[in-house]
Amino acid sequence: MSVHQLLPGFLLLLWLPTSPARHGPQLWGGPHPHGPPRCYSAEELPPGQAPPHLLARAAKWEQALPVALVSSLEAGGRRRRHDGPASGTQCPVLRPEEILDADVHQRSISPWRYRVDTDESRYPQKLAVAQCLCRGCINTKTGRETAALSSVPLLQSLLVLRRQPCSRDATGLPTPGAFSFHTEFIRVPVGCTCVLPRSAQ
Repeated sequence: MSVHQLLPGFLLLLWLPTSPARHGPQLWGGPHPHGPPRCYSAEELPPGQAPPHLLARAAKWEQALPVALVSSLEAGGRRRRHDGPASGTQCPVLRPEEILDADVHQRSISPWRYRVDTDESRYPQKLAVAQCLCRGCINTKTGRETAALSSVPLLQSLLVLRRQPCSRDATGLPTPGAFSFHTEFIRVPVGCTCVLPRSAQ
């Protein structure tokens, strides 16, 4: 599945609650316990898997853009390693004649790239996150970066499961290899947009 094929989903995402990034902790909110969480051993639940009853209650991750993009990004990464070096991560020069058929993140005047973020204590473990390529935005006349506007990431809230140590006996002390899950909301960068700078450049 290519980024181009996922474009309708991304356009739908623009209707979901998003906000420019702010300085501060990445995570917001906190655990949402529903009674004492079950404490699992590694034998009961292998790494990378989540309890079926939690998956049934949680968001449909496979439909979320940060999850849906992972497979295509990893496939693209394997092709680049085979074919040659990956494209740069610097602010590009916008040449309309070269990007007419490109994806939204390449045609944007606040372009971005995607990378795969991996966290073994989280489920889903892999998420596609957007990285803005420019500090400013691209001037549509010159095709080059200008400081008249600033590029900022757009953040989508996403429900994930977080593993944490737990105790399987009456001591209350963490049992080696044992873990429980709690739900957590994180804010995932899914794209970039242009805004007025907070102060004069």
